[in-house]
Amino acid sequence: MGARICVIDYEKGNLASVERGLADAGFDAFVSNRPADILGAQGLVLPGVGSFADAMTTMNELGQTQAIKERVAQGAPFLGICLGMQLCLERGDEGCAEGQEMEGLGLVRGRIVRMPALAADGSKLKVPHVGWNSVELAAAGNPLFADVEDGSYFYFTHSYICECSDAADVAGTTCHAQPFASTLRRGQVFGCQFHPEKSSAAGMRVLANFGRIVEEAWA
Repeated sequence: MGARICVIDYEKGNLASVERGLADAGFDAFVSNRPADILGAQGLVLPGVGSFADAMTTMNELGQTQAIKERVAQGAPFLGICLGMQLCLERGDEGCAEGQEMEGLGLVRGRIVRMPALAADGSKLKVPHVGWNSVELAAAGNPLFADVEDGSYFYFTHSYICECSDAADVAGTTCHAQPFASTLRRGQVFGCQFHPEKSSAAGMRVLANFGRIVEEAWA
């Protein structure tokens, strides 16, 4: 059996399909909400559907936030998916009272903001952004996208986007109204705004690549 990867259950998101995708690629994937399991895993995947504030509140209450930070600091690769990618950042206001923000995991510097509905030419675009769109990679050599063609299409559904403080953390972009960060990388921390588990062969390749990243981290 391949790398042991914890799919973190914070009571949100499509956990079964992510777990199945990793298992089908040959990895020992399991779902858990227990901090002890997070600390014992070789790799971490944080999927998610819902609001930033609600998710962070649940993770804090369950003791997951500190466990994630500790395990990542120890060298465990991390993959955030959709809301899970947004939770990597330092703060966000989705689900908060007006004028307030919620602290995120802080694995990547920056904040989440609502996706603009106006394109540069003034035309209106629908938010949330739902459906298939292409990802333009910032540079070659990202192991998460090994054997994935630049410009490949993935499935998105979201209303908020990541605004990174350091442009070097943006590993790829997608355009809807304006270009936005659709994949992140900071060391062994990776993020996908799209849903790889819903993105056909290219998405399954991304999940398999993450499993290999985990294996190589502990080789």
